[in-house]
Amino acid sequence: MKENKEPTYAVDTNILVYAFDRTNPHKQEIGKAILEKCWKREKNLVISSQNLAEFFIVVTKKIPSPISVGDAKQIIRDINDFTQWQVCNYNGKTVERAIEIQERTKKHFWDALLAATLIQNGIYHIFTENTSDFKDIEGITACNPFKEKNNSQV
Repeated sequence: MKENKEPTYAVDTNILVYAFDRTNPHKQEIGKAILEKCWKREKNLVISSQNLAEFFIVVTKKIPSPISVGDAKQIIRDINDFTQWQVCNYNGKTVERAIEIQERTKKHFWDALLAATLIQNGIYHIFTENTSDFKDIEGITACNPFKEKNNSQV
């Protein structure tokens, strides 16, 4: 029997937000499809605590139809408690590595921190709409699930 060697993907904040933002039904459908594979135990997904914090702010304050604080809190609690989700964190050494990545690539510090956190946790693939944020960061492959050629990875 052939073993499935599909890589584990992290989910960037924008993917999680789209799953709950009704403003763009096409992107909401794709965002939901990614998350549903995890909730159905078909795929393990990774998210950083940084992404969860960003998600909370965006969905409760920045989207056209914000969700309630209680609903956002419950979504975050569900992700934290569900075994198919790996929530990874950063530490002081991760921050040092992020600074090195930021200096080398000139990327935004928060993107460098997310990349450093993923690499530290053995995660080398991320679903994100913002693939350019991770371009030239050695060790990270970014996949935009909204581009037709990438739909098979969802």
